[in-house]
Amino acid sequence: MVQEPQQARWRNMMPADLPAVVQIAACVHLDYPEGEHVFAERLALFPEGCRMLLDGDTTRGYLVSHPWTRKVPPALDTLLGKLPGFPDTYYIHDLALMPQARGRGLAIEAVTAAFTTAKTGGFATLSLVAVGDSKEFWRTQGFAVVRDADVERSLASYGGSAHYMERAI
Repeated sequence: MVQEPQQARWRNMMPADLPAVVQIAACVHLDYPEGEHVFAERLALFPEGCRMLLDGDTTRGYLVSHPWTRKVPPALDTLLGKLPGFPDTYYIHDLALMPQARGRGLAIEAVTAAFTTAKTGGFATLSLVAVGDSKEFWRTQGFAVVRDADVERSLASYGGSAHYMERAI
């Protein structure tokens, strides 16, 4: 009897997933390193915004997102301390997929999940910092680059190719 291959699926992230998150981040975001403490804090602050992608029994990606303040993206590899008392955007901190999971619509599923969480939470926008060559992917998901001198200065920890982007809900 031949067993059907399992389909990839997103599920809630758990603390036991953090070593896999760090491993995926190290593979996908070579130029944007973040420590496990950053992911652990985001998971503790807003677990409903943290998801893991399983392809069969293998971890292939993650999504980390949470309420935040528009045009004030957190610096790379820093702790937040707490979520803002009056957040006005839903922030996608990180979406990372291993190469084996790309091109299958799985990143779009993660964006849709973030959009649904944001809409349910009453947010008017989704926001993120696009790094590397990801800007075009985010444009296809309805995000646009926000040009603002203060925002540009806040991106210093991400390097020169980072772009703050927003999408209306």
